[in-house]
Amino acid sequence: MERVAKGIINLNPLTKLLAVLVLGVISLMFPSPWLGFGILLALMIMAMIVKLSAVFYKLIFGFGIPLTLMLVFIQGFYSTKNKTVLLDLGFAQLGLEGTMYALKLVSALLVFVAAFFLMNQTTKTSKLVAALIESGLNAKIGYLVLASLNVVPQMNRRMKSIKEAQESRGVSLAGNIIHRFKTFLPLIGPVILSSLIDAQERGMALETRGFGLKDVKVTSLTQVETTMLDYAIRIILLGAFIGVALFALFGT
Repeated sequence: MERVAKGIINLNPLTKLLAVLVLGVISLMFPSPWLGFGILLALMIMAMIVKLSAVFYKLIFGFGIPLTLMLVFIQGFYSTKNKTVLLDLGFAQLGLEGTMYALKLVSALLVFVAAFFLMNQTTKTSKLVAALIESGLNAKIGYLVLASLNVVPQMNRRMKSIKEAQESRGVSLAGNIIHRFKTFLPLIGPVILSSLIDAQERGMALETRGFGLKDVKVTSLTQVETTMLDYAIRIILLGAFIGVALFALFGT
């Protein structure tokens, strides 16, 4: 199990990104929702293997249950595709076609969310950006991607350190919602200012290292390898995409 988890984590980030796109798209293209729910079950097993099941299940069920109820209500009762009645409430009728369409949308959205979550949790941001740059992405765009992905975790860390500093000075952050809101407002200013200062300092550091020079080969400390397993997974994913696309076009 540890070996399988290590293999998933060490996959090329571009392979994982391709998996997110292909799995989500084929779930949406397939005529019924069962392929999407099957893929979601496989992703749940994968989350258990990489020891992310607790957070994964909380995300999927916390997002999936209200989304399912909302879409089934809208599509099941009011879709123009409804022909077969599943439940007659008198004032409204739940249709089979609308319900199945809602479940297909739910399965595709959950597959996108679940696959992206696993990719994000098992992939270092630096490796993802390095892989994108190696594939031909402009280094400046790569830096923007890296900075965008890192901004939320950095602000969370700053918020945590500022809260700890406030608590050490005797400021109580516990209590009802109104009190928490009042104590939270003064924290926003230092977090934003420190983030702006950090961005300025990082830009100056990049310029001193020749980041903006033209006609120069860009190198990276982070090296990303593409193994035979990556090639095999990519071929399987592309084959699955072609197969589902053909089935969706000619199989129904």
